[in-house]
Amino acid sequence: MTWASGVLSVSELAQRIPRRRERFLLGIAGPPGAGKSTLAQRLCAESIVSGRPAVVAPMDGYHLRNEVLRARNALARKGEPDTFDAAGFVADLRSLRETPVGEPVPWPLFDRTIDEPTDAGVVVCDERVVIVEGNYLLLTEAEAPGWAEVRVLLDACWYLDAPRGVLTERLMDRHTAGGRTPDQAREKVTGSDLRNADLIAASRSRADHVLTAVGPGYRVA
Repeated sequence: MTWASGVLSVSELAQRIPRRRERFLLGIAGPPGAGKSTLAQRLCAESIVSGRPAVVAPMDGYHLRNEVLRARNALARKGEPDTFDAAGFVADLRSLRETPVGEPVPWPLFDRTIDEPTDAGVVVCDERVVIVEGNYLLLTEAEAPGWAEVRVLLDACWYLDAPRGVLTERLMDRHTAGGRTPDQAREKVTGSDLRNADLIAASRSRADHVLTAVGPGYRVA
């Protein structure tokens, strides 16, 4: 499906999710701080309003636990591709793809208050629209081993972009709100988050559509 460029409301974007009897998996990829979870929740709400059962299935629930990262001396790099359970994420995506609508598929979420994943934070069952949001949905095997299978399991994938200055500000706010000092937050943003953003940006051209937030709507590139 080809879209004309311009600014679309969330309602207009939601109407571009096809209506199907089987489940439709829409990916929303993009760098950390771009607003993926906000867009996913807004699309989910609009889909429900229009009579299509929908649910958000975030990638963040597949963070490896802190004790595992600590043992691997990788806790400071939390959020980078190898600090996730990519194989578990792919396996559960395949379950969403293959399990008939009406049969439950548990999906983990990430609890920022404890900085850990929670098992079966949501259970996908009757929903026909599943919005899968995460950083690494469009990566190739060469860019990050274990992630290449994700794209083929999604029916479509959009990329949400944002200026680097916006990403930096949002990520600083996120980390200081999570308890880091400004210096610690700055080190995390510059030493890890923005490097991840550069890696993710290389996958932008593989998306079906590229969106940028403009006021209450989104510009389609």
